[in-house]
Amino acid sequence: MISGKNIIGNKLSKQGDVTYKTFNPKTNKETNFTFYEATSVEINEAVELASEAYKVYKDLPGTKKAEFLEAIALEIEALGDELIETYCKESGLPDGRARGERGRTMGQLRAFAALLKDGSWVEAVIEKGQPDREPMPKADIRKMLFPLGPVVVFGASNFPLAFSTAGGDTASALAAGCPVIVKSHPMHSGTGELVSSAIIKAAEKTGMPNGVFSNLNSRGIEVGQQLVKHPKVKAVGFTGSLYGGMALYKLANERDEPIPVFAEMGSINPVVIFPSAFEAAGDVWATKYASSITMGAGQFCTNPGLVLGINGEQLDAFAKTLSQEILKLEPTYMLHPNIYGIYNEGKNDLSGQDGVTVIADYTKETSANVARPAILKVSGAKFLANPKLHKEVFGPFSVIVSCENAAQLEEILNNLEGQLTGTILGNEKDLSTYGNVVDALQSRVGRILFNGVPTGVEVCSSMVHGGPFPASTDARFTSVGTSAIKRWVRPVSFQDWPNKFLPKALQNENPLGIVRLEEGRYTN
Repeated sequence: MISGKNIIGNKLSKQGDVTYKTFNPKTNKETNFTFYEATSVEINEAVELASEAYKVYKDLPGTKKAEFLEAIALEIEALGDELIETYCKESGLPDGRARGERGRTMGQLRAFAALLKDGSWVEAVIEKGQPDREPMPKADIRKMLFPLGPVVVFGASNFPLAFSTAGGDTASALAAGCPVIVKSHPMHSGTGELVSSAIIKAAEKTGMPNGVFSNLNSRGIEVGQQLVKHPKVKAVGFTGSLYGGMALYKLANERDEPIPVFAEMGSINPVVIFPSAFEAAGDVWATKYASSITMGAGQFCTNPGLVLGINGEQLDAFAKTLSQEILKLEPTYMLHPNIYGIYNEGKNDLSGQDGVTVIADYTKETSANVARPAILKVSGAKFLANPKLHKEVFGPFSVIVSCENAAQLEEILNNLEGQLTGTILGNEKDLSTYGNVVDALQSRVGRILFNGVPTGVEVCSSMVHGGPFPASTDARFTSVGTSAIKRWVRPVSFQDWPNKFLPKALQNENPLGIVRLEEGRYTN
């Protein structure tokens, strides 16, 4: 049952009297869920509790933290249909999407639990001392990763489960040994509260310290700002717009003690189509990309918003088929009237730019908040000359760029901003023939695909969900997959430390049985 209160450690809190409701985009009305804005007192209490919890939580064995993560997954599952129904009411997304995302969320938690049980993720490195070395003795130096401290996570609008309260940021931070304070997303605060209750139950059942997790409600930006500026917060995780991510990044860097903000932001995910792809399966790719562009009303950070090919009859035929196929698909609801409004503004703005042709525009009557898909087409020269055409339009929308030749295609890619993904459609010979184009695309993305669609991000140890700015604030890290844990840690070296006082991961006997780099060789 949803209370609408803030969750601060193991208690519900309602100190203020400012409230808001979530919104059902299908009914175009507010839900009956009322939430209380977190006050400054509640914010400070949550951070202080997290800071105290960190002192205990950071030193718990990996197996104990793994038990906590696995318990969270079980408690989320135990929420049953109430979670699914609340998710659907607050997002307008269908039942199947809700259940799939719940499964992904539980899978992420269990993947990090498995990582903790193995234990080798701490990257233990041992270089033993050589006191008799000439001309200078060598110290005994050992290194491993340690958690940063309390982490603030901002829930994402487009993934109420997998990128929100118990999503990848929270799961990876908890796995690293960092307590988490979630700033719940106002569009799905009810979903967030239910998941938060599951986390708290799991924390109590597994004996975690009070304050290892808190959930704070807010419709505006003030709560998030106060959290980022709090001196005891040590890092921030964010998935959302470029504007929101950069505002947090600036705040974090203006602190007396700057802290890292790991933000995943805007991306148009360019797709490069070589002539061989048209010859082999042009209509097939057009149909697949019509589905990819409109999946979830285009509300995916990996939505293919830019398609690039070399001018000619084949590209024209592809564009025609893509336009026909996309108009056959039934449009769906966007997450909120605000997102719907921003989508239409962006679509109309780009549609009116010089040299742009609208080749597909859904014109049938729809319900409120249902996004009408659109496809635009523009020449390579016009695209190069107009940076507006590079910006993300969050929704079922894509721009086809007709390039004069491979050289212009390469130039466009070299002038693109950083992206989460880039895709090549073609054959293996193309990878050599158009090597410069492939290299240009690879330099701009975090994940490069061959003959696929970018929507759909596998949760695995080899996944990179990040990329050069503005796709993310730090291209060295991923927000999806088990490597996401590395955002929340820092390396610490121990020099000439007595063996029994070293962390177990660095002790001579290797009591954890983990893989370590010893004297330049990996061994367990």
